[in-house]
Amino acid sequence: MAMEASALTDLVIITGFSGAGKSTAMAAFEDEGYFCVDNLPSEMIRSLIELFMHAGSKVANAAVVSDVRAGSYFDGLAEMLDGLRISGVRHRVLFLEADEQTLLTRYKETRRRHPLSPRGSVAEGIAREREVLAPLRQRADVVIDTGGMTAAMLRRKLADELLPTRTPGRLAVTFQSFGFKYGPSRDADLMFDVRFLPNPHYEPDLRPLTGRDVRVVEFIDAGGELGRFYAHLEPLVDYLLPQYLAEGKTHLVVAIGCTGGRHRSVAIAEHLASRYAEAPGLLVEVLHRDVTRPA
Repeated sequence: MAMEASALTDLVIITGFSGAGKSTAMAAFEDEGYFCVDNLPSEMIRSLIELFMHAGSKVANAAVVSDVRAGSYFDGLAEMLDGLRISGVRHRVLFLEADEQTLLTRYKETRRRHPLSPRGSVAEGIAREREVLAPLRQRADVVIDTGGMTAAMLRRKLADELLPTRTPGRLAVTFQSFGFKYGPSRDADLMFDVRFLPNPHYEPDLRPLTGRDVRVVEFIDAGGELGRFYAHLEPLVDYLLPQYLAEGKTHLVVAIGCTGGRHRSVAIAEHLASRYAEAPGLLVEVLHRDVTRPA
């Protein structure tokens, strides 16, 4: 495979056992700016690499996942890797594995079927997969046993071993307001119920307004109630955000709910977004799910 000069500097091919953490690995590379493709047959990987190696390509870092989900198209992966080495294409092969009990437990927790045993037992699928993957494990540059690892632990190990020049971690934080009457936030990592605060909905002059209006904020803070709430909430969030960042989390949704999602939750989400907008290591946005609903 004759290759031209290109911008490609790092190509990682991810393979290994089903349930061993390939999706987590791909997410880690994607968060570091890698162009990522999942579940690609070996022949398509070859074609994609040719595109990457073209002089006009702007892809500098790429990660590709290929595994037994590709069926018979997966059979040529070992031969394709040998071809890459012969042609001098710089690449690294990451192989993820885990012991049988760990894989069985993960399949039990997710209730998924094994791709090599869709109608049989997961144990049978793992045994077949072990035979299929043996030639690829021999060609791997990095082998990681993910048994006993959480997703965050795997991400940190990948950062240490395969992403030595990665950019400093950043945590995208979304402060989301919502109304419980329309259902709870489905994306929340942290959720705060603020329905105990004074409700502007029952004030005719304030009902058409939202929590962005200073008059609404002043009403909620009548008697200093809102300020006392912030005195408890802000130290907690101050503590939690660096912990999530250190854990390797890349996106956090902090949901604040009131009855209708127009007044109290909006005011608090706006306040928190303003407070943390310039905090180092954070990318902050505010989202009001129900603010446009009728008062």
